[in-house]
Amino acid sequence: MAFTFQVRVRYPVEAGRIVLRTDADWGRNVEAREISDDATSYDFALSSTHPYVYFKPLLLRNGGTRWSVGQNYLVVSHAEGREEVFPTFYEDAKCSACELRELQSPELGVTHAYRVFYPPGYDENPLECYPVLYMQDGQNLFFPMEAFQGSHWRVGETLSLLTDMNAIRRVIVVGIYPNNRMDDYTMPGYEAYGRFLVETLKPAVDGEFRTLTDAAHTAVMGSSLGGVVSFYLAWQWPHVFGMAGCMSSTFGWRDDLRERVTAEPARDVRLYIDSGWPGDNYEVTRDMHARLCERAYRTGDNLLYFAFPEALHNERSWAMRSHIPYQFFFRRRPIAAQ
Repeated sequence: MAFTFQVRVRYPVEAGRIVLRTDADWGRNVEAREISDDATSYDFALSSTHPYVYFKPLLLRNGGTRWSVGQNYLVVSHAEGREEVFPTFYEDAKCSACELRELQSPELGVTHAYRVFYPPGYDENPLECYPVLYMQDGQNLFFPMEAFQGSHWRVGETLSLLTDMNAIRRVIVVGIYPNNRMDDYTMPGYEAYGRFLVETLKPAVDGEFRTLTDAAHTAVMGSSLGGVVSFYLAWQWPHVFGMAGCMSSTFGWRDDLRERVTAEPARDVRLYIDSGWPGDNYEVTRDMHARLCERAYRTGDNLLYFAFPEALHNERSWAMRSHIPYQFFFRRRPIAAQ
């Protein structure tokens, strides 16, 4: 049986052209079937005897050949449309998360520090726009010298690995530093913190970076009390945050979120919740899962719940399983084979 895959490569070619090579013959160029008038979009049809194919874009310019940076792309058949990729052809060692930023909310009179991680190649290929993940406890995300007990989430490394696996699309991450976790992440303080994210921080990020601004491409995520406030943000502003990752969340501590889930209309959001065991907020997370199921949330569709035996309430445990919500929120969809 033969499979055909439709692939679109997006890149601003100022001179030369883009071709593909595939695992059918890494030495043979596959030419585009159609090129846009502005030479930024190249459409290809790839064939394989397998329900998948590996391929790599090449930039042909001035008699030279430059392979795209990173691992080979993988396209797998199933039930979606054309695969769209945004390659880069030059190494980028920039540390985007190294800049510590500050932003003040004029409405609320508060200032928060934050870091913005954007993927390598962001500046080279300006055609790609990105989903955005807003993460709590920004001090624990990127650098061991900032993180609690020197253990950080390795956010950039994990996302890069998942991208190399072709498991997720590339993502911008905004790591927000709390001023006071007990105030910012619990009721009633999380009301002002949430307004800062909605009214000040997200508009600033969307204004500076190439983001996909709708709720379907905007997630929040955190652990412990950071998981509580992440759930609150999606429940309170589902038109802004369409996804929430809540790890080992301290549900019930100064908040009424479980009661709100039971009493209020269900929100159109996708939720990931988990815990370790024993302890680690296992019981309240089980209760939250049960309440969400009563509200017709569907496992694997708009809800994922896991309990991890012997997982501890610490950064190392959360980092080790963070790839699961990343894939739930940002996974690449398989495409239809003809």
